[in-house]
Amino acid sequence: MRLIEQTFLAFAGLLLAIGLLMVFSASMTSEPSLQDEAFLRRQLASMAVALLAGLTGAMLPAACWRRAAPWMLLAVMALLLGTLMPTIGTRINGARRWLRVGPFNVQPSELAKIVLPLFVCRMAATGGWRGDGMALLGIVVTLGLVVAEPDLGTTLFLALTSGVALWLSGWPLKRFVIAAGLGLPVVASIGVLRPYQLQRLQGFLASWHDVDAASYQVKQSLVAIGSGGVFGSGLGNGQQKLSFLPEANTDFVYAVIGEELGLLGTLGVLMLFVGLYLTGLRLIASLRRGSFEHSASLTLLTGLVLQAGLNMAVVVALAPPKGISLPLVSYGGSNLVVSAATLGLVLSFARSTPAPAQRTSIADAGDVIDCRTPSPLA
Repeated sequence: MRLIEQTFLAFAGLLLAIGLLMVFSASMTSEPSLQDEAFLRRQLASMAVALLAGLTGAMLPAACWRRAAPWMLLAVMALLLGTLMPTIGTRINGARRWLRVGPFNVQPSELAKIVLPLFVCRMAATGGWRGDGMALLGIVVTLGLVVAEPDLGTTLFLALTSGVALWLSGWPLKRFVIAAGLGLPVVASIGVLRPYQLQRLQGFLASWHDVDAASYQVKQSLVAIGSGGVFGSGLGNGQQKLSFLPEANTDFVYAVIGEELGLLGTLGVLMLFVGLYLTGLRLIASLRRGSFEHSASLTLLTGLVLQAGLNMAVVVALAPPKGISLPLVSYGGSNLVVSAATLGLVLSFARSTPAPAQRTSIADAGDVIDCRTPSPLA
Protein backbone atom coordinates (compact mmCIF):
# COMPACT_ATOMS: atom_id res chain seq x y z
CA MET A 1 0.00 0.00 0.00
CA ARG A 2 2.80 2.42 0.80
CA LEU A 3 4.35 1.87 -2.63
CA ILE A 4 0.97 2.45 -4.30
CA GLU A 5 0.45 5.64 -2.28
CA GLN A 6 3.89 6.90 -3.25
CA THR A 7 3.19 6.18 -6.91
CA PHE A 8 -0.18 7.91 -6.64
CA LEU A 9 1.45 10.99 -5.13
CA ALA A 10 4.23 10.87 -7.71
CA PHE A 11 1.72 11.10 -10.56
CA ALA A 12 0.00 14.02 -8.82
CA GLY A 13 3.32 15.75 -8.16
CA LEU A 14 4.39 15.46 -11.81
CA LEU A 15 1.09 16.96 -12.96
CA LEU A 16 1.48 19.84 -10.50
CA ALA A 17 5.03 20.49 -11.70
CA ILE A 18 4.00 20.45 -15.36
CA GLY A 19 1.09 22.74 -14.54
CA LEU A 20 3.30 25.26 -12.80
CA LEU A 21 5.74 25.25 -15.71
CA MET A 22 3.08 25.57 -18.40
CA VAL A 23 1.08 28.25 -16.57
CA PHE A 24 4.22 30.38 -16.50
CA SER A 25 4.96 29.67 -20.16
CA ALA A 26 1.36 30.26 -21.29
CA SER A 27 1.23 33.58 -19.41
CA MET A 28 4.34 35.03 -21.06
CA THR A 29 3.81 37.65 -23.76
CA SER A 30 6.16 38.53 -26.62
CA GLU A 31 7.98 40.88 -24.24
CA PRO A 32 8.06 39.20 -20.79
CA SER A 33 7.47 41.60 -17.93
CA LEU A 34 6.84 41.61 -14.19
CA GLN A 35 3.12 41.33 -14.93
CA ASP A 36 3.71 37.92 -16.53
CA GLU A 37 5.57 36.75 -13.44
CA ALA A 38 2.55 37.75 -11.33
CA PHE A 39 0.69 34.71 -12.70
CA LEU A 40 3.51 32.48 -11.49
CA ARG A 41 3.54 34.08 -8.04
CA ARG A 42 -0.23 33.72 -7.67
CA GLN A 43 -0.06 30.12 -8.84
CA LEU A 44 2.68 29.39 -6.31
CA ALA A 45 0.55 30.94 -3.55
CA SER A 46 -2.43 28.87 -4.69
CA MET A 47 -0.26 25.75 -4.74
CA ALA A 48 0.76 26.33 -1.11
CA VAL A 49 -2.92 26.54 -0.12
CA ALA A 50 -3.67 23.49 -2.28
CA LEU A 51 -1.00 21.40 -0.57
CA LEU A 52 -2.41 22.40 2.81
CA ALA A 53 -5.91 21.42 1.64
CA GLY A 54 -4.65 18.08 0.37
CA LEU A 55 -2.82 17.38 3.61
CA THR A 56 -5.92 18.27 5.64
CA GLY A 57 -8.07 16.01 3.48
CA ALA A 58 -5.66 13.11 3.96
CA MET A 59 -5.20 13.56 7.73
CA LEU A 60 -8.85 13.79 8.77
CA PRO A 61 -10.62 10.41 9.04
CA ALA A 62 -13.43 9.40 6.72
CA ALA A 63 -15.96 9.51 9.58
CA CYS A 64 -15.32 13.23 9.96
CA TRP A 65 -16.02 13.91 6.30
CA ARG A 66 -19.13 11.74 6.41
CA ARG A 67 -20.60 13.68 9.31
CA ALA A 68 -19.57 17.06 7.93
CA ALA A 69 -20.98 16.50 4.42
CA PRO A 70 -24.49 17.98 5.05
CA TRP A 71 -23.06 21.05 6.76
CA MET A 72 -20.48 21.59 4.04
CA LEU A 73 -23.19 21.43 1.37
CA LEU A 74 -25.23 24.05 3.21
CA ALA A 75 -22.14 26.27 3.33
CA VAL A 76 -21.50 25.81 -0.40
CA MET A 77 -25.15 26.62 -1.17
CA ALA A 78 -24.82 29.82 0.84
CA LEU A 79 -21.67 30.74 -1.11
CA LEU A 80 -23.37 29.98 -4.43
CA LEU A 81 -26.28 32.17 -3.40
CA GLY A 82 -23.79 34.92 -2.50
CA THR A 83 -22.30 34.88 -6.00
CA LEU A 84 -25.73 35.78 -7.43
CA MET A 85 -26.04 38.88 -5.24
CA PRO A 86 -24.73 42.02 -6.99
CA THR A 87 -23.24 43.42 -3.78
CA ILE A 88 -21.35 40.20 -2.98
CA GLY A 89 -20.64 38.27 -6.17
CA THR A 90 -18.06 39.30 -8.76
CA ARG A 91 -19.09 39.46 -12.41
CA ILE A 92 -16.46 38.35 -14.91
CA ASN A 93 -17.21 37.96 -18.64
CA GLY A 94 -20.94 38.31 -18.00
CA ALA A 95 -21.20 35.57 -15.36
CA ARG A 96 -21.42 35.75 -11.56
CA ARG A 97 -19.36 32.74 -10.45
CA TRP A 98 -16.83 34.25 -8.06
CA LEU A 99 -16.53 35.73 -4.59
CA ARG A 100 -13.74 38.20 -3.92
CA VAL A 101 -11.60 37.20 -0.93
CA GLY A 102 -8.68 39.62 -0.59
CA PRO A 103 -6.49 39.33 -3.70
CA PHE A 104 -8.14 36.06 -4.76
CA ASN A 105 -11.38 35.10 -6.50
CA VAL A 106 -13.07 32.05 -4.98
CA GLN A 107 -15.37 29.97 -7.20
CA PRO A 108 -17.92 28.12 -5.02
CA SER A 109 -19.02 25.87 -7.88
CA GLU A 110 -15.53 24.32 -7.76
CA LEU A 111 -16.10 23.46 -4.10
CA ALA A 112 -19.37 21.81 -5.10
CA LYS A 113 -17.38 19.29 -7.14
CA ILE A 114 -16.18 17.81 -3.84
CA VAL A 115 -19.01 18.58 -1.44
CA LEU A 116 -21.98 17.48 -3.56
CA PRO A 117 -20.65 13.93 -4.21
CA LEU A 118 -19.82 13.59 -0.50
CA PHE A 119 -23.35 14.63 0.43
CA VAL A 120 -24.99 12.35 -2.14
CA CYS A 121 -22.94 9.34 -1.03
CA ARG A 122 -23.63 10.22 2.62
CA MET A 123 -27.40 10.37 2.13
CA ALA A 124 -27.59 7.37 -0.22
CA ALA A 125 -25.64 5.27 2.29
CA THR A 126 -28.40 5.79 4.88
CA GLY A 127 -30.89 3.92 2.70
CA GLY A 128 -34.64 4.41 2.48
CA TRP A 129 -36.73 7.02 0.72
CA ARG A 130 -35.71 9.77 3.13
CA GLY A 131 -32.03 9.37 2.34
CA ASP A 132 -32.68 9.24 -1.39
CA GLY A 133 -35.02 12.22 -1.15
CA MET A 134 -32.44 14.30 0.69
CA ALA A 135 -29.79 13.35 -1.89
CA LEU A 136 -32.04 14.43 -4.77
CA LEU A 137 -32.98 17.65 -3.00
CA GLY A 138 -29.31 18.54 -2.53
CA ILE A 139 -28.61 17.82 -6.21
CA VAL A 140 -31.55 19.88 -7.50
CA VAL A 141 -30.83 22.93 -5.33
CA THR A 142 -27.09 22.92 -6.06
CA LEU A 143 -27.56 22.51 -9.82
CA GLY A 144 -30.18 25.25 -9.82
CA LEU A 145 -27.81 27.70 -8.15
CA VAL A 146 -24.93 26.86 -10.50
CA VAL A 147 -27.00 27.11 -13.68
CA ALA A 148 -28.26 30.53 -12.55
CA GLU A 149 -24.71 31.97 -12.54
CA PRO A 150 -24.81 30.87 -15.48
CA ASP A 151 -22.39 27.93 -15.76
CA LEU A 152 -23.84 25.20 -17.94
CA GLY A 153 -20.60 23.21 -18.21
CA THR A 154 -20.18 22.86 -14.44
CA THR A 155 -23.91 22.14 -14.06
CA LEU A 156 -23.70 19.21 -16.47
CA PHE A 157 -20.50 18.00 -14.82
CA LEU A 158 -22.08 18.08 -11.33
CA ALA A 159 -25.14 16.26 -12.66
CA LEU A 160 -22.90 13.58 -14.15
CA THR A 161 -20.81 13.04 -11.00
CA SER A 162 -23.97 13.01 -8.87
CA GLY A 163 -25.32 10.26 -11.11
CA VAL A 164 -22.08 8.32 -10.67
CA ALA A 165 -22.37 8.71 -6.89
CA LEU A 166 -25.95 7.41 -6.89
CA TRP A 167 -25.01 4.49 -9.13
CA LEU A 168 -22.08 3.48 -6.94
CA SER A 169 -24.32 3.79 -3.87
CA GLY A 170 -26.64 1.14 -5.28
CA TRP A 171 -29.34 3.02 -7.13
CA PRO A 172 -31.16 0.73 -9.60
CA LEU A 173 -31.53 1.73 -13.24
CA LYS A 174 -35.27 2.32 -13.00
CA ARG A 175 -34.73 5.17 -10.52
CA PHE A 176 -32.47 6.93 -13.00
CA VAL A 177 -35.12 6.56 -15.69
CA ILE A 178 -37.76 8.05 -13.39
CA ALA A 179 -35.46 10.90 -12.31
CA ALA A 180 -34.61 11.67 -15.93
CA GLY A 181 -38.27 11.68 -16.89
CA LEU A 182 -39.08 14.14 -14.11
CA GLY A 183 -36.05 16.31 -14.78
CA LEU A 184 -36.35 16.79 -18.54
CA PRO A 185 -39.52 18.93 -18.39
CA VAL A 186 -37.89 21.14 -15.77
CA VAL A 187 -34.81 21.62 -17.94
CA ALA A 188 -36.95 22.39 -20.98
CA SER A 189 -39.05 24.95 -19.06
CA ILE A 190 -35.95 26.78 -17.83
CA GLY A 191 -34.51 27.09 -21.31
CA VAL A 192 -30.95 26.24 -20.35
CA LEU A 193 -29.36 26.98 -23.73
CA ARG A 194 -28.79 30.70 -23.90
CA PRO A 195 -27.92 32.29 -27.27
CA TYR A 196 -24.16 32.19 -26.73
CA GLN A 197 -24.34 28.58 -25.48
CA LEU A 198 -26.32 27.56 -28.56
CA GLN A 199 -23.75 29.34 -30.72
CA ARG A 200 -20.95 27.35 -29.09
CA LEU A 201 -22.78 24.08 -29.75
CA GLN A 202 -23.44 25.02 -33.38
CA GLY A 203 -19.79 26.03 -33.84
CA PHE A 204 -18.65 22.69 -32.42
CA LEU A 205 -20.91 20.72 -34.77
CA ALA A 206 -19.80 22.86 -37.71
CA SER A 207 -16.12 22.17 -37.00
CA TRP A 208 -16.54 18.58 -38.19
CA HIS A 209 -17.53 19.51 -41.76
CA ASP A 210 -16.52 23.18 -42.15
CA VAL A 211 -13.50 24.41 -40.23
CA ASP A 212 -14.20 28.04 -41.17
CA ALA A 213 -17.58 27.84 -39.37
CA ALA A 214 -16.03 26.53 -36.17
CA SER A 215 -15.79 28.73 -33.10
CA TYR A 216 -12.76 30.97 -32.70
CA GLN A 217 -11.49 29.08 -29.63
CA VAL A 218 -11.62 25.73 -31.39
CA LYS A 219 -9.82 26.99 -34.49
CA GLN A 220 -7.01 28.60 -32.52
CA SER A 221 -6.68 25.53 -30.31
CA LEU A 222 -6.35 23.20 -33.31
CA VAL A 223 -3.82 25.56 -34.93
CA ALA A 224 -1.75 25.49 -31.72
CA ILE A 225 -1.76 21.70 -31.46
CA GLY A 226 -1.16 21.19 -35.19
CA SER A 227 1.80 23.57 -35.30
CA GLY A 228 3.47 21.71 -32.43
CA GLY A 229 4.01 18.54 -34.41
CA VAL A 230 5.58 15.58 -32.64
CA PHE A 231 8.25 17.33 -30.59
CA GLY A 232 6.82 20.86 -30.24
CA SER A 233 8.26 24.28 -30.86
CA GLY A 234 10.08 24.33 -27.54
CA LEU A 235 9.15 25.50 -24.08
CA GLY A 236 8.22 29.19 -24.14
CA ASN A 237 8.32 29.41 -27.95
CA GLY A 238 4.59 29.04 -28.61
CA GLN A 239 2.96 31.65 -30.84
CA GLN A 240 -0.76 31.04 -30.36
CA LYS A 241 -0.65 32.16 -26.72
CA LEU A 242 0.35 35.66 -27.90
CA SER A 243 -3.20 37.06 -27.94
CA PHE A 244 -4.50 34.44 -30.41
CA LEU A 245 -5.55 31.53 -28.17
CA PRO A 246 -8.18 32.61 -25.58
CA GLU A 247 -7.69 31.51 -21.96
CA ALA A 248 -4.27 30.10 -22.82
CA ASN A 249 -3.23 29.57 -19.20
CA THR A 250 -6.59 28.24 -17.96
CA ASP A 251 -9.10 26.33 -20.10
CA PHE A 252 -6.78 25.89 -23.11
CA VAL A 253 -3.45 25.27 -21.41
CA TYR A 254 -3.48 21.77 -22.96
CA ALA A 255 -3.28 23.42 -26.40
CA VAL A 256 -0.17 25.32 -25.27
CA ILE A 257 1.32 22.01 -24.14
CA GLY A 258 0.60 20.61 -27.61
CA GLU A 259 2.27 23.54 -29.34
CA GLU A 260 5.36 23.80 -27.16
CA LEU A 261 5.91 20.16 -26.14
CA GLY A 262 4.28 18.51 -29.15
CA LEU A 263 2.43 15.22 -29.39
CA LEU A 264 4.82 13.68 -26.87
CA GLY A 265 3.88 16.33 -24.31
CA THR A 266 0.12 15.92 -24.76
CA LEU A 267 0.34 12.13 -24.63
CA GLY A 268 2.59 12.39 -21.58
CA VAL A 269 0.02 14.46 -19.68
CA LEU A 270 -2.73 12.06 -20.77
CA MET A 271 -0.77 9.05 -19.51
CA LEU A 272 -0.09 10.77 -16.19
CA PHE A 273 -3.85 11.10 -15.62
CA VAL A 274 -4.36 7.47 -16.65
CA GLY A 275 -1.67 6.41 -14.18
CA LEU A 276 -3.22 8.58 -11.46
CA TYR A 277 -6.61 6.92 -12.01
CA LEU A 278 -5.30 3.36 -12.11
CA THR A 279 -3.21 3.73 -8.96
CA GLY A 280 -6.18 5.43 -7.28
CA LEU A 281 -8.37 2.44 -8.14
CA ARG A 282 -5.75 0.16 -6.65
CA LEU A 283 -5.70 2.26 -3.48
CA ILE A 284 -9.44 1.92 -2.82
CA ALA A 285 -9.76 -1.68 -4.03
CA SER A 286 -9.92 -3.01 -0.46
CA LEU A 287 -12.90 -0.84 0.56
CA ARG A 288 -16.28 -2.50 0.89
CA ARG A 289 -18.41 -1.83 -2.18
CA GLY A 290 -21.48 0.24 -1.41
CA SER A 291 -19.95 1.85 1.67
CA PHE A 292 -19.71 5.61 1.95
CA GLU A 293 -15.92 5.43 1.78
CA HIS A 294 -15.86 3.39 -1.42
CA SER A 295 -18.63 5.32 -3.21
CA ALA A 296 -17.27 8.75 -2.26
CA SER A 297 -13.61 8.02 -3.06
CA LEU A 298 -14.40 6.39 -6.41
CA THR A 299 -16.78 9.21 -7.36
CA LEU A 300 -14.24 11.91 -6.49
CA LEU A 301 -11.41 10.13 -8.29
CA THR A 302 -13.55 9.48 -11.36
CA GLY A 303 -14.78 13.07 -11.35
CA LEU A 304 -11.23 14.45 -11.27
CA VAL A 305 -10.04 12.33 -14.19
CA LEU A 306 -13.30 12.83 -16.06
CA GLN A 307 -12.84 16.60 -15.82
CA ALA A 308 -9.36 16.21 -17.25
CA GLY A 309 -10.73 14.11 -20.10
CA LEU A 310 -13.45 16.66 -20.86
CA ASN A 311 -10.93 19.51 -20.94
CA MET A 312 -8.69 17.61 -23.34
CA ALA A 313 -11.70 16.71 -25.50
CA VAL A 314 -12.67 20.38 -25.78
CA VAL A 315 -9.14 21.38 -26.75
CA VAL A 316 -8.98 18.82 -29.58
CA ALA A 317 -12.57 19.59 -30.75
CA LEU A 318 -14.10 16.33 -29.51
CA ALA A 319 -16.51 18.22 -27.24
CA PRO A 320 -18.08 21.71 -27.33
CA PRO A 321 -16.33 24.44 -25.27
CA LYS A 322 -17.55 24.20 -21.67
CA GLY A 323 -15.17 26.37 -19.67
CA ILE A 324 -13.83 23.42 -17.65
CA SER A 325 -10.22 23.69 -16.50
CA LEU A 326 -7.56 20.97 -16.54
CA PRO A 327 -7.15 19.69 -12.94
CA LEU A 328 -3.74 20.22 -11.31
CA VAL A 329 -2.46 21.92 -14.47
CA SER A 330 -4.61 24.96 -15.34
CA TYR A 331 -4.09 28.35 -13.74
CA GLY A 332 -6.59 29.13 -10.99
CA GLY A 333 -6.63 28.85 -7.22
CA SER A 334 -10.08 27.28 -6.78
CA ASN A 335 -9.38 24.54 -9.31
CA LEU A 336 -5.97 23.77 -7.82
CA VAL A 337 -7.17 23.67 -4.21
CA VAL A 338 -10.18 21.49 -5.01
CA SER A 339 -8.06 19.07 -7.08
CA ALA A 340 -5.50 18.67 -4.31
CA ALA A 341 -8.22 18.26 -1.67
CA THR A 342 -9.81 15.56 -3.83
CA LEU A 343 -6.58 13.57 -3.87
CA GLY A 344 -6.23 14.01 -0.11
CA LEU A 345 -9.76 12.68 0.46
CA VAL A 346 -9.05 9.65 -1.72
CA LEU A 347 -6.00 8.88 0.43
CA SER A 348 -8.03 9.34 3.63
CA PHE A 349 -10.84 7.05 2.48
CA ALA A 350 -8.40 4.46 1.13
CA ARG A 351 -6.90 4.06 4.62
CA SER A 352 -10.25 3.73 6.37
CA THR A 353 -11.74 0.41 7.40
CA PRO A 354 -15.56 0.73 7.42
CA ALA A 355 -17.55 -1.82 9.37
CA PRO A 356 -18.86 -4.74 7.27
CA ALA A 357 -22.48 -3.67 7.68
CA GLN A 358 -22.14 -0.02 8.53
CA ARG A 359 -25.49 1.78 8.30
CA THR A 360 -26.23 5.25 9.56
CA SER A 361 -29.43 7.05 10.41
CA ILE A 362 -30.66 10.13 8.61
CA ALA A 363 -30.65 11.82 11.99
CA ASP A 364 -26.84 11.74 11.96
CA ALA A 365 -26.96 14.73 9.64
CA GLY A 366 -27.78 16.87 12.65
CA ASP A 367 -25.10 15.41 14.90
CA VAL A 368 -22.25 17.54 16.13
CA ILE A 369 -19.25 17.02 13.88
CA ASP A 370 -16.74 14.90 15.77
CA CYS A 371 -13.30 14.55 14.26
CA ARG A 372 -11.63 13.06 17.30
CA THR A 373 -11.45 9.63 15.69
CA PRO A 374 -7.74 8.83 15.32
CA SER A 375 -6.55 9.39 11.78
CA PRO A 376 -5.13 6.35 9.99
CA LEU A 377 -2.20 8.58 9.04
CA ALA A 378 -1.37 9.30 12.66
